[in-house]
Amino acid sequence: MPSRTASKSRASDPVEIPELSRQLLKAQEEERGRISRELHDETGQALMVLRFHLEMLSSDTRSEEQKAKIQESLDLLDRTIEGLRRTIARLSPRVLDELGLIAAIRRQAKLLEKHTGIRAHLDLPESVGVLDKDLEVASYRSVQEALHNVAKHSRAKRFSVQLTLKNHRLSIIIEDDGVGFLFRTSQERGFGLTGMRERTAALGGSMNVRSQLEKGTRIRLAFPIEGEGKRTRSSASKALAHRTAA
Repeated sequence: MPSRTASKSRASDPVEIPELSRQLLKAQEEERGRISRELHDETGQALMVLRFHLEMLSSDTRSEEQKAKIQESLDLLDRTIEGLRRTIARLSPRVLDELGLIAAIRRQAKLLEKHTGIRAHLDLPESVGVLDKDLEVASYRSVQEALHNVAKHSRAKRFSVQLTLKNHRLSIIIEDDGVGFLFRTSQERGFGLTGMRERTAALGGSMNVRSQLEKGTRIRLAFPIEGEGKRTRSSASKALAHRTAA
């Protein structure tokens, strides 16, 4: 039977929960990657084959009425394919590997501006150098979720994304001039703030949200990097390894 001292020590260990959260988030990203590959390789390919068959059917028919119906089906299919591509992009941020964090954030913001008409203001450095992969994914996911909220809920006219590196910290601020929200309704409306907090906390960071009705929303994320971040993650990994061995 474990002693009270051992139980107390285990419960008060400050690195266990963040490290386990980090491992859980990593597993979630791997699962998302697997699903996105299946959607691309199976569903995506099947839809493209279906499109090819519809085009052949359209070229073979002489009936203008049938051609019109086939074209309607092709238009619907094209919208479905585009929606699938967006879903795949949200599931697996391949753009991070292809472009890097800064370019990926810039691309996400420009896509939002293009599809919604909400004006974007970006204050981003040219580069952030080499960052921990988990930190890159968490940063991109958080910006992605925040911009999704801007598009879906804010009814804003403009938004901004600012990223800075200073004093061994990576800071990201996402702000809009939209309708804002009440914190007690944020979970009910699916704002995804809990997931953003979990990602941030798992990497030893912090998240601050400020929102007022009709005055917009401001989200600030801060992550430790370089020496501080590496020491934190190294200590957590060693502690977890020690407990696993025990």
